[in-house]
Amino acid sequence: MKYSDIAREVLELEAQQLVEASKCIGEEFDRAIELIYNTKGKLIITGVGKSGLVGAKIAATLASTGTSSFFIHPTEAMHGDLGMISKGDSVLAISYSGESEELISILPHLKRFDIPLISMARDKNSTLAKYSDVFLSIKVSKEACPLNAAPTSSTTLTMALGDAIAVSLMKKRDFKKEDFASFHPGGSLGKRLFIKVENLLRKQNLPIVSRETSIKDAIIKISEGRIGNVIIAEDGKLYGVVSDGDLRRALMREDFDLTHSIISIATKNPKVIKDKNILASDALEIIEEYKIQLLVVVDENNTLEGVLHIHDLIEAGISSSK
Repeated sequence: MKYSDIAREVLELEAQQLVEASKCIGEEFDRAIELIYNTKGKLIITGVGKSGLVGAKIAATLASTGTSSFFIHPTEAMHGDLGMISKGDSVLAISYSGESEELISILPHLKRFDIPLISMARDKNSTLAKYSDVFLSIKVSKEACPLNAAPTSSTTLTMALGDAIAVSLMKKRDFKKEDFASFHPGGSLGKRLFIKVENLLRKQNLPIVSRETSIKDAIIKISEGRIGNVIIAEDGKLYGVVSDGDLRRALMREDFDLTHSIISIATKNPKVIKDKNILASDALEIIEEYKIQLLVVVDENNTLEGVLHIHDLIEAGISSSK
């Protein structure tokens, strides 16, 4: 058997386990969401081994989508970190067997402080489940491991269930792109969701000519401007744009004459935007849709405010939201 065949079998098996689990989602999941949503403090996630690794990922996803959350290892909790959990917090404990010794040892302490507990385990009759206020099943009929031993399908299900919790809470909180941007100010995601057109707008030393400027003089201005375009404006009002493409098309005309005015070959209704506060990623979508290099920014009175060039977007690491 080819390894690619094995890979397909693993993916198909794990996908099947997810579908089976989705059919069992019910009121307990709703209770878990309500409990987390009404938590005044933080949601602490704990688990050992593979469950702990998955738990750390779930905590990170929740924290980045509006739910205050962090991960604690049960062993560290027993040696001082239990003090990080206080009244007003809730705990999400993960153990496939529901009997992990390190995890079970901290449960009496959580109950002593009346900390609400959500559990993820295979067996609703396990020790972990019996201690919990809400039980979420992560039982699978088969692991993808050929020995049916190594956590594979079960960890995939646990992680997916964590994603389901995060998404449900995002929708309950009406968590928007702007909220997400505030948690991700750096990196490509943050740039796409946070940087606005105004942040990248070119306002100084623009290649601007009047309507009566000759094509010859305008070509010189295009070269000096280094944005592949010349902007036609008078008294701040935009009258058109001439790109390298416009110039090449004009050269093919029989009546082409370098002494003619630049407005004669201009695009008189160039693509513009009138809101410099829109996201730069949205502006990039416009540039890509119309296959242009330059967006002119004007106000409501058609007064030139600046230009946004595709190169500025690329250098800033902006990608479209599509």
